[in-house]
Amino acid sequence: MSLSKALPTALKELRLHLCQTSPASAGVRAFLNESYLPLKAANPDLKVLIREAEGVSPRVLARFEMGRETQAPLADLSASQVTQRVEELIAAGVH
Repeated sequence: MSLSKALPTALKELRLHLCQTSPASAGVRAFLNESYLPLKAANPDLKVLIREAEGVSPRVLARFEMGRETQAPLADLSASQVTQRVEELIAAGVH
């Protein structure tokens, strides 16, 4: 699965929590810089929420049909590892 391609319609929302300054969130910030525009271009109806708060532990939450949610931690990951973790979360939630 690639985030720059259309994602399953069962995915309704992608939420990213991160700190604007902490080193633990550096990979998430890099992921957003690299992947946000291609993700939204390929999935214009997908809600992508970015929640920034000082000192928060970075994580991703995915909401699927019927209100089902899954989440995964993103602390201290590189941008490519964040991409992989997000793809795994989406794939696991669709099945």
